[in-house]
Amino acid sequence: MTLDAAYLRGSMAAILSVLQHSSCPENVIFHFVASSSSSANIDYLNLKLATSFPYLHFTIYPFRDSPVAGLISTSIRAALDCPLNYARNYLPDLLPQCIQKVVYLDSDLVLVDDITKLAATPLGEEAVLAAPEYCNANFTTYFTPTFWSNPSLSLTFANRKPCYFNTGVMVIDLERWRDGDYTTKIVEWMELQKRMRIYELGSLPPFLLVFAGNIAPVDHKWNQHGLGGDNFRGLCRDLHPGPVSLLHWSGKGKPWVRLDASRPCPLDALWAPYDLLQTPYVLES
Repeated sequence: MTLDAAYLRGSMAAILSVLQHSSCPENVIFHFVASSSSSANIDYLNLKLATSFPYLHFTIYPFRDSPVAGLISTSIRAALDCPLNYARNYLPDLLPQCIQKVVYLDSDLVLVDDITKLAATPLGEEAVLAAPEYCNANFTTYFTPTFWSNPSLSLTFANRKPCYFNTGVMVIDLERWRDGDYTTKIVEWMELQKRMRIYELGSLPPFLLVFAGNIAPVDHKWNQHGLGGDNFRGLCRDLHPGPVSLLHWSGKGKPWVRLDASRPCPLDALWAPYDLLQTPYVLES
């Protein structure tokens, strides 16, 4: 997970949910990535985690966000333009070489199932990552007419059956990523975006360009996403049909903001029990 002061409340809830629903929480190791622009920031995050979760196995890895900032193009929502939002592109370089596989999670979600099951997702013989796919979504809307009208660009998806997937929940084989130098591939698309606008939505489209159509499937119950509403109005959303293992408040509206404003959506009540800021006794119960 990435970690910063602005989303720390969400991160703490996510951590608690992972621990509470894990059959062996002592075996769960957390790898956090935080901006290195301020050593005081990392010291603060270290202290906050250590005091809130005294037995947590974790490491915080510093992320140099200044080089990444020059690659970012403005998107439809300012929060999506934060350099730390792009740290997932560099995980294989940030984490030690001995770590071969990780589960990447956003900070605006909670689990209601054992993360070990998600971590055990088979990647097959070639897939670099696994995630729930949503093939009913209109894939073309994630890229501009400039992209689709340029044959040399649109042919990127030739011989692939690309589907939308949400990058907030992914199982990643870091070893295969390193072998295929996929960070370079993602960065090249970001560099092209700076020269000609080929997409609108933050850090997601480069992942789609590189991986869509070539990922291992994950059951949709592992990412009930969109609970934050759309990126403009943040309207309340309902759960998708079917079972639920992970609730994800992707979108504009975050549950802690709506709860503080006394304007929660109905599903925010499912996030509230993991909110350590409001319920500090949860760890002791």
